[in-house]
Amino acid sequence: MEKIWLKSYPPSVPAEINPDTFQSVTQLLEDSFKKNAASPFSVCMDRWMTYKEVDDLSAALGAWLQSHGLEPGARVAIMLPNLPQFSVTMAGILRAGYTCVNVNPLYTPRELEHQLRDSGATTIVILENFATTLIDVIDNTPIKHVVLAKMGDLLGAIYGKWITFAVRNLKKIVPSYSFSTANGLLVTPFNQAIAAGKRLTLRPAESTLDSIAFLQYTGGTTGLSKGAVLTHRNIVAAVLQGEAWFTPAMGRVGDVRKINSIAALPLYHIFALNLSLLSIRWGAYTTLIPNPRDFSGFVKTLKKRPFHMLPAVNTLFNALLQHPDFKTVDFSNLCVSQAGGMAASEGTAKNWLTVTGCPMIEGWGMSETVAMGTNNPVNNKEFTGTIGLPLSSISIAIKDEAGKDVKQGESGEICIKGPNVMTGYYNQPVENKNAFTEDGYFKTGDVGIMDERGYTKIIDRLKDMIIVSGFNVYPNELENTVSLCPGVLECAVIGVPDEKAGEAIKLFIIKKDANLSEEDVKTYCRQNLTGYKMPKYIVFRDDLPKTNVGKILRRELRAGK
Repeated sequence: MEKIWLKSYPPSVPAEINPDTFQSVTQLLEDSFKKNAASPFSVCMDRWMTYKEVDDLSAALGAWLQSHGLEPGARVAIMLPNLPQFSVTMAGILRAGYTCVNVNPLYTPRELEHQLRDSGATTIVILENFATTLIDVIDNTPIKHVVLAKMGDLLGAIYGKWITFAVRNLKKIVPSYSFSTANGLLVTPFNQAIAAGKRLTLRPAESTLDSIAFLQYTGGTTGLSKGAVLTHRNIVAAVLQGEAWFTPAMGRVGDVRKINSIAALPLYHIFALNLSLLSIRWGAYTTLIPNPRDFSGFVKTLKKRPFHMLPAVNTLFNALLQHPDFKTVDFSNLCVSQAGGMAASEGTAKNWLTVTGCPMIEGWGMSETVAMGTNNPVNNKEFTGTIGLPLSSISIAIKDEAGKDVKQGESGEICIKGPNVMTGYYNQPVENKNAFTEDGYFKTGDVGIMDERGYTKIIDRLKDMIIVSGFNVYPNELENTVSLCPGVLECAVIGVPDEKAGEAIKLFIIKKDANLSEEDVKTYCRQNLTGYKMPKYIVFRDDLPKTNVGKILRRELRAGK
């Protein structure tokens, strides 16, 4: 097919990338570790870590894992927040020749049991704060080895001990726990595993580009989560795609090793994970935000040193804008405000540009595509309301229900093909059969339209479409419109059964202005929406149900939560 979007590419962005540049993700990591040994890798709570330190620590952990007889490709789960232990663990697993299984630390026991059983993980590296969740289900999982991390493990001998003491005894956020080793379970403190590994030698991994690097589980918002099989080729491709797309925006930084990327989104999530790997590729450093919900602490961290890339979901951008001290932050070095993970709101984008002077650049991707898919050019000066252009080596096709390409300008399902696209879902043959078109495109479930320039606009998810008297209504469109209504902070739209129309529209709103009334909203909607798109029900709430990365859960609203 003709790649009509290439004519809209910024001049320095290549049409193709070559994932064969590296033999594996492991080689990409080790190459950067050696080249940038003396450079800062990350900073967390004002404690710095260099590339050499990550190199040494991950090699030690990898050697320790190898010493326990894990087979090549064995699954090792990571249940850690944004702490230095995360990158050390991820690199250690990959360098040892194993597969990373990222786990949401806030999972319930049921969700954790499903993921560990489904992935077949036999080892888990977990922060002690979440140990009780694991203990509840461990007997029903394949886990044989537990590496138990403490909050302060890699934050220095004195300060680290103080942080661990504080979270245990002052904040009291570490529930009491006790593992039973009656069935041969091995429980090893994180720093003890590192110390033991330093006396061992890491054997070179046998991973190839076709080996599995990650089992990246989907959010599970529509049922039990599925593991997207991401190979080393998928990961390398996505990192190189990100490098090709974002590097032009960093020209004024000069040396890319000086780039400071903010990691407020959880690293177990594919969006943040991929951008952290891009930072490693650059030899740049990352500011880790362990608790982004502490907005006062988050803003204080932003004030401490220049930052150049800030990835976030729309709700996080919005929350920062509401903090009274956010406007006092120095944004003069901010090169990219990357929006993803959910639809970006025009209202939030306008406010963000006003406050920071840096436009929100909206992109789109999925766990199944290593977060890469489309993105707006990073040299844009304003919000476009689209998800942008397919990145290097990616093809996007808009298809109908029969898998045929629709005419340009017509709506259909967004389908994607490229070296970053997963090979399939783990142990899900039926899902895999339905997930791809006959010509090899992954069916995303998103409904969109591509214009003559190659820009795609998402109308909505197929499953969230509302049908009112035979007319299709897409919640994203309504939410984007209502977000611009004066006095509205956040909103969400669902369809509910209606005797006359089949479905009716129910609108949930969080107020920015306490004086906002239902009649105010109705008046605004009448002015901006056609009749069949008018909400029949308007509900004011104090909050909206969201995933851990800030994505609004419409299914919970539909369930009355």
